[in-house]
Formats: sequence, C-alpha cells, structure tokens
Amino acid sequence: MSVLQTGQEPLLTFSESERSPLSIRARALVFIDPRSLQLRHDLERLAPTHVPVLIRGETGTGKELLARHLHKASNRTGLFVSVNCGAISARHAEAELFGYAAGTYASAAGRTGWFGSANGGTLYLDEIGDLPLGLQATLLAALENHEVTRVGAQHPTPLDVRLVVASSIDLALAVAAGKFNARLFSYLNEGHLALPALRHRPGDILPLAEYFLGIYCQRLGLAMPVISPEAQAHLERHPWSGNTRELENVVHFALLVCNGEQILPEHLNLLQL
Repeated sequence: MSVLQTGQEPLLTFSESERSPLSIRARALVFIDPRSLQLRHDLERLAPTHVPVLIRGETGTGKELLARHLHKASNRTGLFVSVNCGAISARHAEAELFGYAAGTYASAAGRTGWFGSANGGTLYLDEIGDLPLGLQATLLAALENHEVTRVGAQHPTPLDVRLVVASSIDLALAVAAGKFNARLFSYLNEGHLALPALRHRPGDILPLAEYFLGIYCQRLGLAMPVISPEAQAHLERHPWSGNTRELENVVHFALLVCNGEQILPEHLNLLQL
C-alpha cells in the first residue's frame, strides 16, 4: 500500500504488487469529505495500538485499504496477511486458519496456517461474518490466550498477531439473530472504524474521479480531459451502489468514449437502480 498526497489530504492506494485487475475491492481512498476526515482521525488514533479493529463498510468502499494502513502505521514487523472468510473451505476452515501438524493429512509436512503466517504482524479477515459459527469460539480463544493449537497437534503454539476484521453487514444484528458469537463481537469491537458509503461522503467523489482519470490517462498515454461541470454534477448526484470501484469503472469508460478534451454527461455510464 502507498500513501500519496492529493491537495492537503493523503490518498491511500494499493502498490502495484498488491493490485488485482479482477478484484471488486476499492483501489483508492481519499480523506477530503468531513466524514472522511473524522475517519482519518480515528484511523491514526488506532494504528499504533495493539487493539483488534472491526471495520464496517459496504463492498467496494476501501476496507482493506484501511486495514493495510493500520498495519503499515503500526510498529509491527511481521507480514500483513489478508484472508477472505467467504473463500475458506468450511471443511478445512480450522486447519486453514490455525494450521495443522505434520502427518495430520495426506501431506507429511505441517502447515502454520494464516495465523502462523501473520505472526508478528497483522491478520486481516474480510467478511468475518462468513466464518462458521462453531469456529468463531475457537478464534476467540486463540485471541484471548495469544496461542493456537494446530489441527493434530498436542500442544498450543504462542503467537503475536494483531487482528483486523471487516464486514459489510451489521454484526450486531447478526449477534441478535444468533448468527455471530456475542463475545467475539465484543472483543473485536474494541476498536471500531465505520467507513461510510461513497454517496455519504460526496466531498470525496470528484477528487477520486480526478485520481482515476489521471491513472488511466497515464496508463493509456492519453491527454487529461476536463470533467465538465454538468458531468461533475451527475457524478455527485449518483447513488454509487458499487462505491469507489463503480466510480473507477465509470471514469475509465468515460475516458475511452469522450472526445479527448472534455467528459460530458453522455460519456458517463451511470446505471440507475
């Protein structure tokens, strides 16, 4: 992750090695809107601490960017390990998270698991609400005791891992519905960051549009067009259900179809839901 400057405010982006062209995640985050400035204040306050952090925000808002900044701005020397809980196999979830001892499965070699890989660093669990309910109690025990017991192992392994998790759903409601462990929620909620949807921080829309426009102009070797006032108004009024990722796609399309000098409303492929 890199931190650039746009005006007087930082811009969070993924480094080239961290980017994925097929990802639906947001690839940039600015702090211009008043709500974003408050978020930045909370982010910098939590970064140097060791408390777990729960990030709540819609898909495409930039939750992983916040998580990576929390790690980068801390004094932790280990790796930042990112895991999508929705992609973890339910059958092997415990082994994937906590590892397994040699000889446990067909492979003779053991595995440290995601926790072991993040030892000394930060483990980021995206969509923590997708983690099987039975495994949530095991996760809580590992966090409280600062140790994990690998599948098939006889003794626990001490670990130093800071946990940052994210969710696009309200976990308090999941707790009330019996879908999420109440004690784990209380533990994770010690440090809480609420990332507003893009439509709720309109002051960030045009700076992000200009950033993405500059990125694609540089990539395609094109001159930078001007976003007309009418197009700006359309961008600011749009509900952005896909958040920052949707904005990036709209800007990219507009650059490809405009006349090269100015982006007009008709160049904006804005889907109305």
